[in-house]
Amino acid sequence: MPKKIRLNAFLMNTIGHVAPGLWRHPEDQTRNYRDLEFWTNVAQLSERGLFDSVFIADIAGTYDIYGGNDVAALRYAAQSPINDPVVLVSAMSAVTKHIGFGITVGTSYEHPFLFARRFSTLDHITKGRIAWNIVTGFLPSFEKNQGRVTPTPHDERYDHAEEYMEVAYKLWEGSWEDDAIIENKATGHFTNPKKIHHIGHHGRYYDVPGVHLSEPSPQRTPLLFQAGASPSGVKFAARHAEAIFIDSPTKAVIKRNVDNYRRALLEAGRSPESVVIYAGLGVITAETDEAARAKYEDYLSHASVEGALALLSGWIGVDLSRFGLNDPLGNVEGNAILSLLTALKGENAEGETWRIRDMAKFASIGGVSPLLIGSPRRIVDALEEIAEETGVDGFNLVQIVVPGTLSDVVELIVPELQARDLYPTEYEEGTLRHKFFGQGDRLSSSHRASRYRVGGDLSTIGDAAERLFRTPGDRV
Repeated sequence: MPKKIRLNAFLMNTIGHVAPGLWRHPEDQTRNYRDLEFWTNVAQLSERGLFDSVFIADIAGTYDIYGGNDVAALRYAAQSPINDPVVLVSAMSAVTKHIGFGITVGTSYEHPFLFARRFSTLDHITKGRIAWNIVTGFLPSFEKNQGRVTPTPHDERYDHAEEYMEVAYKLWEGSWEDDAIIENKATGHFTNPKKIHHIGHHGRYYDVPGVHLSEPSPQRTPLLFQAGASPSGVKFAARHAEAIFIDSPTKAVIKRNVDNYRRALLEAGRSPESVVIYAGLGVITAETDEAARAKYEDYLSHASVEGALALLSGWIGVDLSRFGLNDPLGNVEGNAILSLLTALKGENAEGETWRIRDMAKFASIGGVSPLLIGSPRRIVDALEEIAEETGVDGFNLVQIVVPGTLSDVVELIVPELQARDLYPTEYEEGTLRHKFFGQGDRLSSSHRASRYRVGGDLSTIGDAAERLFRTPGDRV
């Protein structure tokens, strides 16, 4: 039996996620991102397509590298304006039953004490359908607006994230015992305080002495996603992630990143197959190849090159306004997503050196994910090939026009996948984690967070914990 291909719908609570300018297209509805009905429709459509999750990206700043300011990002709606992703989930979960919700929250965005309560609350109201996409953040504008004069060094971002995870694990896994809620009406005792534990965390970045504010949710710890393919990101994922998101521009880079992750998992003492890996991917499809190509050309006529360059500059930490459109990147250094910068210094899918013009055109329709164009048969052939040759388990599908891109996949691609026995025909019951692994609601006992469960070792702190960084110069 062939391995099933998994799909997520990849969006952001904004107008120009990874297709700047496409808000002008007559079929695009992302201008309605402010309305709950827009999001509940997306959730229902994704569930009809049996997607694993609606995966919501997020940033907490503007893209202000291009031209030395955020004018282009603001003018062309390059992920700006942007609203909070978390508040959408309660509404989307209310109109769905099975689909999960992957929410991006940076470890630098808020204190872990309140963050842990927010995600426990979401896990409660969704009956265990929550995933956390862990990022460390990369935008200098966010740090400036937090009062930080200079950006946090790469190594320190991951060092901080390591302790953030530790605090969250202690709250989710180690504070409340399973039978702490007693609801004894005769005595009036709702809980047994002896079974609710102060976590007593005292670390380099955080002091959190108290108890978790929420009682245990169905999953306790949400399903853990991580996105980051640099040496530091790979090490971090190997320690923490249950699912990984790779956003790489070519099949060759996807394969390299998958191999790096599987190797790192083995080195971390985990099974290389214990983590589900998704690659970002764009799909433009229609009944025929010719109709799909016509769609692409139509979309391209609405795309914003300046908006794409603003996004790219922010992603790689290099001001692309300093280059001519026919220039390659050359030997430049960035301060953001190092793995993407490295990929764009190399070759594109045609084996040619990336030039600024090529990058802008590529990124304007689907960001930095490979783009497939063709009939359902051609698209599914390509999905099979990518999965087989790279080892990915599934795809985060970027949206070019909403809901058109998503609707095309649900109506045209999913039936073709099912006809080849490459895709499920119904959902499994249970929490999101159980749907992924079929082994219950809670984190595996082999996961490093299990040490923080009641009776485990709560004495390790950020400064005492094993350091993530062993190789000088490892960066995000």
